[in-house]
Amino acid sequence: MGERKRKGIDKKWISFGTLMLGAGTIYKLGFMKDAFYVPMQEFMGLSHTQIGVAMSVAGWISTFGFLAAILVVDRISKKIMIPFSLLGICVCGLFLSTFPSYPVFLLIYCLLAIFADMLYWPTMLKTVRLLGNEDEQGRMFGILEAGRGLMDTIVAFCALGIFSAMGSTAAGLRAAILFYAIVPGVIAIIAFFLLEPDKKAEPVKTAAAGKTEKSEGTIKRALKNRNIWLVSLNVFFVYSVYCGLTYFIPFLEEAYALPAALVGVYGIINQYGLKMLGGPVGGFITDKVLHSATKYLRICFVIVAGALVIFACLPHKALGVGIGMAITLSISAFVFSMRAIFFAPMDEVKVPRDITGSAMSIGSFVGYLPGAFMYAVYGGILDKFEGMAGYRIVFIVMACFAVVGFLLSAYILSVIKKQKAAA
Repeated sequence: MGERKRKGIDKKWISFGTLMLGAGTIYKLGFMKDAFYVPMQEFMGLSHTQIGVAMSVAGWISTFGFLAAILVVDRISKKIMIPFSLLGICVCGLFLSTFPSYPVFLLIYCLLAIFADMLYWPTMLKTVRLLGNEDEQGRMFGILEAGRGLMDTIVAFCALGIFSAMGSTAAGLRAAILFYAIVPGVIAIIAFFLLEPDKKAEPVKTAAAGKTEKSEGTIKRALKNRNIWLVSLNVFFVYSVYCGLTYFIPFLEEAYALPAALVGVYGIINQYGLKMLGGPVGGFITDKVLHSATKYLRICFVIVAGALVIFACLPHKALGVGIGMAITLSISAFVFSMRAIFFAPMDEVKVPRDITGSAMSIGSFVGYLPGAFMYAVYGGILDKFEGMAGYRIVFIVMACFAVVGFLLSAYILSVIKKQKAAA
């Protein structure tokens, strides 16, 4: 019995590690502009507008791809979906390395969004939820976020190393793109052999008359489940605050004259360091201290809202750059820890496990929706209200989202309490 349990645990973490490898590499091609923006312009002949249009179109496809994923995620086993998605990314990368014409480049970016966001991401979230029990959700999602950050960093630096080793030339960019393509291809093969097929879900019986809900279909049941929408809206508010973190760097440059040398250091800490730190810390506190992801989110919403209001009112011109960096990094740390576990409440609100794929698709669609418009909203505020006034308004808007998130978290906790009382 003990041997069987140990093997089950081993299989769980092998599957989890495989998913983490894929999650840390599948987006590198779609966001290669993060490391290779100028080389893309120089060697692929792309303008700022062309890169921007490609990212925007891919972003909208990703947004609605999350919703369309409801149709497939609960119907196709992860053993097929995960390798297929990663191989799709690999093939797209091979074509991208030929430096195609702009229409083909645009098509490839659309396909990257489909493979990564519509097919891989909801399937990965579904699998992670099903791998852990209710007491492990925070840690599972927290470790996943940290692992993604680590893989992201390693793969990015390897690609940059290849590009630099080949003289930062067109051939170097092509080699870096091929590296970005081959890595998910290799992980796809590993995933095919290591991932277990999905277990067949048992029909869910209703309280009345012993009838099953199978006839309704997983999609209809997910769409009618109020708790899925509540958790999804909570993700929406976290992500709306997260979008505002982008503007900390230009704010520090304007308010504190942040030196150019510190911009890179700040960016690395903010994007990679906090992701690797915030995930495990948030997951540990969620599972071991509070025993509730929703309670953790509620507390963090209060802290973030208060910190943003105070930060907006500080006399920044009289403060040192170290204080500005410390405060913004602290706010970012809380937000990154919230991002790591914001899907974990799906277990707390008792979303049926056989509709997890549809639930995660809805959660991804609603939750990540701010990415399609909040950057434009924040940017529009900064363009209309120049200088410190614009940044203060942005911080207050972020704080307002945090306040609404706190209220929603409190309501979700009341729903959880009622469910426990009725059980």
